[in-house]
Amino acid sequence: MKKSIWSLFLMAGVLLSNTCCSGGALRKDVAEKSSKSSSSGDGEKGGKTAKGKSASEKKASKCSLVIPDGIKKNIPEDMQYSVLLQMIFSFIRNEYVNELEEGEIAEKAVSGVLASLDPHSSYMNEKSFAALKTQTDGEFGGLGIEIMMDEGFIRIISPIDDTPAYKAGLRSGDLIIYINDECINGITSEEALEKLRGKPKTKIKLKIKRGDKVPFDVEIERDIIKVESVKTEILDNIGYIRISTFDKNTTKNIKKFIKDNEAKKLHGLVIDIRNNPGGLLDEAVSVSDIFLDGGKIVSTRGRTKDNSKDFVASKGDLTKGLPVAVLINSGTASAPEILAGALRDNKRAIIVGTRSFGKGSVQKVIPLSENTAIKLTIAKHFTPSGECIQANGITPDIEADLAIIKRPENIFIVREEILTNALDADKKEKNKKATEAMNKKTIDSLNKKKSDKKKEGEEDDEDDNSEIYRKLPLSERVEKDYQLSKAFDTIKAIERFKSMGGGANEKK
Repeated sequence: MKKSIWSLFLMAGVLLSNTCCSGGALRKDVAEKSSKSSSSGDGEKGGKTAKGKSASEKKASKCSLVIPDGIKKNIPEDMQYSVLLQMIFSFIRNEYVNELEEGEIAEKAVSGVLASLDPHSSYMNEKSFAALKTQTDGEFGGLGIEIMMDEGFIRIISPIDDTPAYKAGLRSGDLIIYINDECINGITSEEALEKLRGKPKTKIKLKIKRGDKVPFDVEIERDIIKVESVKTEILDNIGYIRISTFDKNTTKNIKKFIKDNEAKKLHGLVIDIRNNPGGLLDEAVSVSDIFLDGGKIVSTRGRTKDNSKDFVASKGDLTKGLPVAVLINSGTASAPEILAGALRDNKRAIIVGTRSFGKGSVQKVIPLSENTAIKLTIAKHFTPSGECIQANGITPDIEADLAIIKRPENIFIVREEILTNALDADKKEKNKKATEAMNKKTIDSLNKKKSDKKKEGEEDDEDDNSEIYRKLPLSERVEKDYQLSKAFDTIKAIERFKSMGGGANEKK
């Protein structure tokens, strides 16, 4: 008569407990026996591979968790790890220094397993699951940052436009090492989120490590985060579309901008997805579809057929082939990387900026109950050309690093048209006014007393121009933001090339 699972469990437990007193010697002894048996050629379940190892041994070769002899001899192979986990669970429940309920142990076990898989898989308790639901609807509470766990601390992928974190000057790449004077080393992503969230109008103090600079404190007041995912403007007949995140309204708002400006015959579009931390996959696909006339947008590839899929654009480019420049940087992560990769590989846009973040994995939220869930990485993103986005990111066609364009303050421009009695000066009035306006800026700059002049040694803090200038008028941002200026110049160059008949002889 076969033994029941519980009798096997108890027998293995007795055998294991009899050897536990030997401490560290147990692992060495079992490892030695295991090594001998694996090379002896004796029959093992699963069949032998070409190298003499069973399929089960080959599969478990990356695992350093050793099955004790007491379980190996008395428990069927396909149940050995399950029984070992139950025994460990029992030891924790009965002998851990602090009393824990079974539910607490199970929750910690699930959280630990998921957190050890990759930075984006996690267990979602009631608070974090509820926050996820509201975040994708475009309104949620907190600081307004996308985060991941890194080096045992919280790494900021990107702050979202116009949120408390954005206004406080937090940047992509910043490392949060303390929260309210408490070191957070080793906490899980869900524990981190719980610490960062709180009631609106309550304050939180963060200690930030930025590059090789001395850590500094930032105090931020939490607020309800209302995300305006799309902002649009027009300058020099070029449409500017800023996408700060991909939520349920992103596609709708971009389509509206394009439709409302059809009659203006724009020369092209600049799509700014710098410091965009991600959002909904479906929205990234549908935004890409706006600019494509067919072709693959992105592929997701996982272990199962259900988790592998090709997303293809429908016929009909809503912009009718308008030239497009896409701005990216190291804070461009996940969903916006899909957009950039799709437009680049389909030869539909020129990518300007710096290499993107490289978050090319797909997470599936699997509800465990009405209020809890797990977030599990199930696949990776691939661009239409077959390039894996994960850890690679999107490489721009035109490299343009972060920089601030500053016109020298002591340069006074002299041109022919501003000279007294200049020949044909009456025909150059427009140019004369433009030159004089530039010189007036120089004079004003030289005479102005800068009460807010920065202290010596803090000048390099202005390097993140995409954050500093975004609230200025678009014309001023293009003047000062090197990356944005590059993108606009790209569209202007394309338009000029077309006006000269460029490409007319390409097809014969």
